[in-house]
Order: sequence, then C-alpha cells, then structure tokens
Amino acid sequence: MAKSKRVPLKTIPPAGLLDDRPLEDQLRLKNGALAACAEGISIADATQPDYPLIYVNRGFEKLTGYSASEVCGTNCRFLQGKDTDLAAIEEIRNAINEKRECVVEILNYRKNGEPFWNRLSIAPIRNEAGDVTHFMGIQSDVTSRRSAEDALRLANADLERANRIITKDLEAAATIQSSFLPSRSPTLQGVTAAWELLPCDELAGDMLNVLTLNDRYIAFYVLDVSGHGVQAALLSVTLHHWLSPQTGRVKEVLEPSGASHRQDMLLPIDVLNGLNRQFPFDPLVGQYFTIVYGILDTRTNQFRFVAAGHPPSVYIPKGGAAMFLGSNNFPIGIVAEPDFQENTIDLKSGDRIYLYSDGLVDMENSRGDRFGDRRLLEAIDSLKATSMNDSPAALITRLKEWSGKDRFRDDISILGFEIA
Repeated sequence: MAKSKRVPLKTIPPAGLLDDRPLEDQLRLKNGALAACAEGISIADATQPDYPLIYVNRGFEKLTGYSASEVCGTNCRFLQGKDTDLAAIEEIRNAINEKRECVVEILNYRKNGEPFWNRLSIAPIRNEAGDVTHFMGIQSDVTSRRSAEDALRLANADLERANRIITKDLEAAATIQSSFLPSRSPTLQGVTAAWELLPCDELAGDMLNVLTLNDRYIAFYVLDVSGHGVQAALLSVTLHHWLSPQTGRVKEVLEPSGASHRQDMLLPIDVLNGLNRQFPFDPLVGQYFTIVYGILDTRTNQFRFVAAGHPPSVYIPKGGAAMFLGSNNFPIGIVAEPDFQENTIDLKSGDRIYLYSDGLVDMENSRGDRFGDRRLLEAIDSLKATSMNDSPAALITRLKEWSGKDRFRDDISILGFEIA
C-alpha cells in the first residue's frame, strides 16, 4: 500500500478558510478583518483568573468610548451599571461557567456614562484538545431598535387603555340605546306586539318602536340608518326622540292644534313628510335612512302605513298565506317633494303584520346565497302556529340556522303585531 504524503503543518489552512496562502498571511487577513469590523469584538483569556480582556477591536472602542489600552487586562464587567439587568448578568455568568455560547441583550454604559443596549454574543474558543482557552464577545448597539420597541409597547398600552374606555362607553351607549326600545310585552288596546333587534356592532343604526299615541291609535315603526357604528346610532337615537309623541318634533305634525284624537292629524304620510323636511340628505355626510311607519286604529283595526325606501311589510291573514304589502317610496330626504304613497289595510282578529329592516333579507349563507323575499315569506308562513310573542325570536333562529352564522354584517330588526 502506498504511503500517504505528509503535508507540512504550516501550509494547512485554518478551518473556514479556503485559501492556499501561507498561514502568516491568513492570520494577518483575519486580524485585519477583526480590526475593521464595525461591530465590537473582544477576546477574554479563559486561562487567567477573572477572564481579563486581551484584545478589543476599533469597533469596540468606538461603541464603548474606551481605548484598548484602558480595558485590556480587565474583566468586561466595567460596561455594567446601576440599571443593568441582573438576570442578563446571571445568564452571562452561567454561560461562561458552563463554557457554552449565549446571546443576551443587556443594558451597558459607555465611558461617558451614556447607556446603550448591547446585543452581546459570547462564544468559547477551544484548543486542539477541546479545552476552552478564550471567550470571544461580539457587541452590537441595538438601542434604536429597543427604543422603537419600547415606544411601540407604550403606544400599544395607550391604545389598549383608549380601547377599554371606548368599549366601556360603547357598552354604556348601547345600554342607553336599548332602553329606548319598547318593553317586551307592551300594554296595548287589544293588540299583541313583539320585536327583535340584533345590532351587528355595539351600537345599532336600526331603531323600532311601538307608541301608544292615545286611547285609540297605536304607532309602529322600523327605521334603518345607512352605515354602522356611532354615526348611524346617533341619528337613530335622534329619530327616536323626534318620533316620540310626548317629547319629539313629530308632536308638532301630529297634534298642531292639540286635537290628538282627530284621525286626519295621525296620517303616517304627514309624519314622513315632516321627517323629509327635517332631515334632507347631506351629500357631504352621505347619510340617509329608510323607514316604515304605520298607525293602527284599534277601534276599526284599520292599519295605515307608508314605507320610505324600506322593504315591504308582510301581512299574514289568519288561516291564510303570508304576502307582501305596500308600495315603496324614496328614502327620507333624498328628494324635496317625494309624493309618498300611503297604504291601508283592514285587519281582522288573528291577522298579523311584520315590519323589518333589509338586514334580514340581505343575510347571506356560506355559499353567498341571499335569504331573500321568498325564504322570508316561507319562514313567516311556517311560524303561524307560534305565538306572536315568540315569532320574532323564532324567525331569528331560523335565519341563524340557515346562514350558519351568529354574527351578522348588518343590523336586523323585526317588529310584529297581531290583532287579538
């Protein structure tokens, strides 16, 4: 067997260098690279007590403000100060004692006392026998990054505090808004009414109400303000106040002479014309609303109503099939002279009327199918045997089952009543 050729030791390149230059030239290159490195580089002697520094490069001098002559022969702990994290110091100490690598971010101090965040990477250097003879440290100034992270944390904390305040305020506003809704079992003259209102956000742009105007007439309405959130809720609450016969502006329309029992003063068309004058469309705001408003004469069971840009009402005669009622008109405030068309229907015992917002029929399932008018009529038809008090909630349950969703993209309002 041929003997292997012995390679002179001085020509074997150090590990990691693919170079055939003499070892002295390679060492000179490595020393030049260490000296020119922008990062701080230090080497500590692990064979001497307290691990004194034996080398620092120009990057270390520039980073810390200390010259090589000042620091060589001392332990690197001189960079620590009063606010240096004890946990980081302990991690460095453990890594050195266990002769392993570690990376920590530690608060150090320059010669002039200025603090800086130092990303310190420590690695042991071993001889051919595997014994640790030195430790090499690489220092990087990460103060700017840490400052940005601290600023971001503070900003996030401020946002969380603001969000908690806003959420609390919205919850309080939602409680106030819900207090404007009618009671679950309003006391009416021979009429059973029930409703459901599900806002898609904390605050609703929908509003509904049942108003006992006097001992003969009951008003029902459902309105839907465009958009969502606070702006829509503010307008819906304003409209609730405006439509209140006790305190609102509608009183001027319904009772200009105090004759609240006169039927010609209770026409829904008068109410909507008053709304149209009071709330003209503002293109800068881009906000408008739709409404269906009706008045029931409890002596004759005649229901007069007007829908302004609103979905048609549903009429379900006792023992008959559900059907849509009413002609549509412009939404409120879109045109100056809308020429609203009023509808009238004579109801009998057991007949029902449902008013609702378009969030119900516009609901989509996972396939993007719209609930639509046909499904609405079928669902209401199927609830004829359900009591009036339970039917709005049952209809919402049907909608959730069909869509597979518990949260909706739009507010959903349903207001129904039945002649006793």
